[in-house]
Amino acid sequence: MENVHGSTRPDRKTVERNRRIHMKSLYSKLNSLLPNTPPNSREGTSNPSLPDRLEEAANYIKGLQEKLEKMSERKRQLKSTEGSTSHATREVVGGSSSSSSSGRRSNIKLPHIEVQDLGFGLKVIIISSPSEQTVFYEAIRALEEEGAEVLNAHFSVVGAMALHTMHTLVGDSTGGLEAGKVLETLKKAIVDADVV
Repeated sequence: MENVHGSTRPDRKTVERNRRIHMKSLYSKLNSLLPNTPPNSREGTSNPSLPDRLEEAANYIKGLQEKLEKMSERKRQLKSTEGSTSHATREVVGGSSSSSSSGRRSNIKLPHIEVQDLGFGLKVIIISSPSEQTVFYEAIRALEEEGAEVLNAHFSVVGAMALHTMHTLVGDSTGGLEAGKVLETLKKAIVDADVV
């Protein structure tokens, strides 16, 4: 067919064929993005029908959305517990043990040892004098002797204090590390060593 401007317009058959080719291409692309699923047993065929596969795709996408929402909520929970001091914290200041819920400290007697149970592991914070250079190494040694897997360790000197931070991983729920036991081990390794 030719219109008034002299250009040809594709006929209906060509338009429909192109539409079907395009839809088949889109279906193949969608099919390649979905995980492989076992054949549908009620049909007995290895390839599910197009409507079945589209329904699987919709269910898969809904499942991914739910999983994403759960993971986002878990991330928010972890961030809020990391930023707050509501999780279990045990600390020892110059040899005396106490529990803490405040983030600010003044007139700290050094060395100051704090062990926080993060659920998946422990966070150890030690504040000492910069002249006590062996504190960092003694703490790591004591943690490893206790069976902790030290994921990372860092120290920095700020003014008249050295801040030592270590993160450990708890292996499994039955053989995991207890904050109190680790605190006592660190106390013996660091505080008692300074007294002698």
